[in-house]
Amino acid sequence: MGCEGGGAGKTLGEGGLARIVLIDNIEIIGMKPPKREYSQFLIIDDDPGIAKFLVTYLRQRGHTCHALTDGFQTAAWLAEHDCEVAIVDLKMPKIDGISLIGFIREINPILPVVVFTGVGYDEEQMHAALQAGANGYVSKNLPIEQLYCVLARVLATCQQRKRSVTFNGQNAALAGAA
Repeated sequence: MGCEGGGAGKTLGEGGLARIVLIDNIEIIGMKPPKREYSQFLIIDDDPGIAKFLVTYLRQRGHTCHALTDGFQTAAWLAEHDCEVAIVDLKMPKIDGISLIGFIREINPILPVVVFTGVGYDEEQMHAALQAGANGYVSKNLPIEQLYCVLARVLATCQQRKRSVTFNGQNAALAGAA
């Protein structure tokens, strides 16, 4: 018996003891992973009024953002979406902000986190947040413009780092081609 090509489902071997099925015309389709939804800012605050206010304020300034009112939703959201800056409330009923910052750091060690809290300037809380991995600390009692200045600075720094990495990566590729 020889090997015959051509049709799907042809077998080799005698008496069905050793059976190999040949499948013709297999087309491999290059699949791209689904595009992840992107937001510049992720706001995590248990107060829906504050979360909605921040989303509205940031969108009016041309930014993309999403808000979560339950810190436990953070892991699922970050698994499905990308963002450039997380804004985290410290005082939430189900999970405190310090623990949430540490959790975000485990999921994404380079995601900038800005603490947005109503407790005012509490040095102990600020140090705990920074030790957990926060990049900045802003009081809800300050004017919204001050929060925006901090967020705009953090976002600009992130975008500059991305451009620098991309630029440096292109330089390395060009140098290797020479």
